[in-house]
Amino acid sequence: MSRFLESRAVKRSPFAPPFLKAGKLVIGQTANILLFLGPRLGLAPKDEAIRLWAHQLQLTIADWVAEVHETHHPIASSLYYEDQKREAKRRAENFTNERLPKFMNYFEQALKRNGSQYLVGKTVSYVDLSIFQMIEGLRYAFPRAIERQERKHPRLVALHDRIAARPRLAVYLASERRLPFNQQGIFRYYPELDR
Repeated sequence: MSRFLESRAVKRSPFAPPFLKAGKLVIGQTANILLFLGPRLGLAPKDEAIRLWAHQLQLTIADWVAEVHETHHPIASSLYYEDQKREAKRRAENFTNERLPKFMNYFEQALKRNGSQYLVGKTVSYVDLSIFQMIEGLRYAFPRAIERQERKHPRLVALHDRIAARPRLAVYLASERRLPFNQQGIFRYYPELDR
């Protein structure tokens, strides 16, 4: 647990990072942080039903991220990739052949059904930003597999490109502040897993 949480003896402390401290609140889990920040930053719908739909989509993205992580840690997060290579290869094959297309299809259809350029409502939301990051990460970790999927999911690719072109985000993406993907993050590139 972080020194911040230990030093403050937070009654309701999160299990692990990421967490956000906002005044007296300590909010854990990415989806929960986005549920909190979205309305405050103008990145969430005002209507409660649509806001809950956005959160549901974000929770599905969280499931997707977990599956990406499990491709290189299929047995246990505490084991090194090198200790579970054989299992990782099987898991990655299942992910790229079955799970990745299902997630891509689901979000492609959600985008189509919404009838706008965005996943929720008529303006950008935190869910769109998360899909952008998901596609960026997949391009790093599974360049061959995601290239095949992108050809079949033009709406998602267009959404990704629209988000990347947002002026302030484009400046950030071109800056040194943006950390490059690497072998310590969720999205890791192992050529033998990208078939």
